Amino acid sequence: MTTTVITNIGSLVTNDPALGEGPIGLLQNAAVVIDGDRIAWTGPAASAPDADEAYDAGGRAVIPGFVDSHSHLLFAGDRTQEFNARMSGRAYSAGGIRTTVAATRAATDEALEANLTRYLAEALRQGTTTFETKSGYGLTVEDEARALRIAALHTAEVTYLGAHIVSPDYADDPAAYVALVTGEMLDACAPYARWVDVFCEKGAFDGDQARAILTAGKAKGLHPRVHANQLSYGPGVQLAVELDAASADHCTHLTDADVDALANSATVATLLPGAEFSTRAQWPDARRLLDAGVTVALSTDCNPGSSFTSSVPFCIALAVRDMGMTPDEAIWSATAGGAAALRRTDIGRITPGARADLALLDAPSHVHLAYRPGVPLVSEVWRQGKRCR
Repeated sequence: MTTTVITNIGSLVTNDPALGEGPIGLLQNAAVVIDGDRIAWTGPAASAPDADEAYDAGGRAVIPGFVDSHSHLLFAGDRTQEFNARMSGRAYSAGGIRTTVAATRAATDEALEANLTRYLAEALRQGTTTFETKSGYGLTVEDEARALRIAALHTAEVTYLGAHIVSPDYADDPAAYVALVTGEMLDACAPYARWVDVFCEKGAFDGDQARAILTAGKAKGLHPRVHANQLSYGPGVQLAVELDAASADHCTHLTDADVDALANSATVATLLPGAEFSTRAQWPDARRLLDAGVTVALSTDCNPGSSFTSSVPFCIALAVRDMGMTPDEAIWSATAGGAAALRRTDIGRITPGARADLALLDAPSHVHLAYRPGVPLVSEVWRQGKRCR
């Protein structure tokens, strides 16, 4: 396999404290050697070994590719009118999902896949090299299974979210819908998914329903994730910890007991500031979580209703500006934190043996992601060792 040395890196975020300064393992005047689809060497540019090819980073900063561990990209239509109304004063609620359900059911497989690949390309241009995505806008056996089948063509991180809301078809019989989600629908969807998720929230599924859905998913070999405590205080975080969920996502309304539970577990708190931005809701308190020792991830929650952004850099800027994170904490959470939320050790870092996923910034430091919000700083992306833009 061809080896490539990327040299003349102004600053390099490795996310390995053994390689550089602080928790993000920051190196100045660095180099990286790629062998095939893996990182072979990381260190000072002056000590870089020879390689078959050389690439000059021109003094730019290099960071790990972003790991977007929470998105909803299998959908059709948009909800412009809903967003416009909400920005005019209407409060957000889970009910808007039904609009997307109707559009998604009416879409062809080809239209759904074209929409998915459009947003994946958009995310890649902004430095995202790994993404998770969910079903949840079909809410029938056939529509949930086809969403996951399409998603599995593009990522290994596929999540079954038949329990997004109670299907409109079962509005008068939620118990029957839970039975469908844990039975026939799960059987059809499990072959395409790695994860099972549930929206544990008022207007969606309560704690008992969520436990039944996640437990059924685990019995089929799917690992839990939980939409937890987004709109109100509730049982979602405690349930996530109880079931060893990889992540509790949103985590906006937390008690001290919730924070303690997360701090003493392997469950990652995945924060999704795009949702708060787009709904004018209360910001998650990242500082509280970090100070308690909770592992935190940052993700986009890209979806057509409450967070229609595919930009991890935008979410980093929000987290630094409005959620109490430092730039170092935010970059770690959007890379290594996202990897932890997917229980992956091969991504989210630039260390020997890791997958060769990285982004070059038109800036001397990763701090510019928050310092220059809204500016398209990602100039090049390498994914699995290949320069793809």
